[in-house]
Amino acid sequence: MVQIGNFFFKYRNWLFIIFYALLFVPNVPQLFTEKKFGKNYYWYPIAIGLVITVLGQAIRGATIGLAYIIRGGKNKKVYAEDLVTTGIFAHCRNPLYVGNILMLAGVGILSNSLLYVVIMIPFFLFIYQAIVLAEENFLRNKFGGQFNNYCARVNRWVPSIKGIGKTFSGMRFNWKRYIAKEHTTTFIWLVGIVLLLLFYYPQLTNYDSRLRNTLLAIILAALLVVYLFTRVLKKSGKLNG
Repeated sequence: MVQIGNFFFKYRNWLFIIFYALLFVPNVPQLFTEKKFGKNYYWYPIAIGLVITVLGQAIRGATIGLAYIIRGGKNKKVYAEDLVTTGIFAHCRNPLYVGNILMLAGVGILSNSLLYVVIMIPFFLFIYQAIVLAEENFLRNKFGGQFNNYCARVNRWVPSIKGIGKTFSGMRFNWKRYIAKEHTTTFIWLVGIVLLLLFYYPQLTNYDSRLRNTLLAIILAALLVVYLFTRVLKKSGKLNG
């Protein structure tokens, strides 16, 4: 599994692109159908999907804003400068990955695709499990007993909320770092959510394609303006700190 994880780690950025693109494959068969859930069936995937996606983004945001970890790899290999055990990492060893999984699962449900939820999400979980095992192998070799002690008290996947209030009250949330690190990810996910909502659920615009296209243009333009403005702030150094 470690070798598999090292392979997927090397190409992890492309994997995200592939999984993201697969969201827009026609959602047949559907996860929620009018036959089983009634005329307003579409509110189920929308509500459930958005709640899970927002939860995933919240976990990512809390992780980055409190105690960010530099584990982006080096020369396409697993790498870490330090063993970070504070912030959300005191409650879960892989909170960023948990956030990613929830976000992908959320938009998968939002796409209302049975095949995506049943096949792609489990495959995504397998990939992440392999990557995490490869990372843990690296961290155990580098930090030894310190990492083993960390593993003994903190879950790999399931976050513990014990002491979470103390964690937030004892640390300063770095909004600048959060915005600087997350603005691109947030922009991409929001664009995907808008596309899924407007094209997969024509009921939301009363089956009026003209209204749909108008809303799409306005929302995407607004998101792009905010994104570009944030990029300017980052380039100017105003988001440093």
